[in-house]
Amino acid sequence: MITPQLYFLSILCNGLSGYILFAELGTEIEKGVRFSINNPTFHLVLGILSAATGVLKLLSPSMGIPILGDLVPAAAGVIAGLLLIFGIYRREISADTTSTESPATLDRLGGSLLRFRKTIGLGLLGVALLHFLFPQAIFL
Repeated sequence: MITPQLYFLSILCNGLSGYILFAELGTEIEKGVRFSINNPTFHLVLGILSAATGVLKLLSPSMGIPILGDLVPAAAGVIAGLLLIFGIYRREISADTTSTESPATLDRLGGSLLRFRKTIGLGLLGVALLHFLFPQAIFL
């Protein structure tokens, strides 16, 4: 049975992604630490893991309903994964000063979502907490 592992991964990924998106990274707390969650590689791995966990939770059965899994944590995981991956993409594009192309549709969509990163991060933290407290709720 994979459901307990997906439950744990969903809470962990949503919580970490929410913290990364909500918190101001690079503050005094992280200056003395060797491992920082501000690392782009960590964001990429967490983004891929969040998106994959979200998709798998959508496909896993929950309380007898074969198609619909935990809808809100799964959707939150997919959104968090896409935002983290797009944040890395956006950082790489902005670092490349030779690129003078007009922004594509994906770039504009991701940029508009990144404007609400603190709100989405706070929502992810709330979803992770509620999913931890109420594990058997169908839509949560």
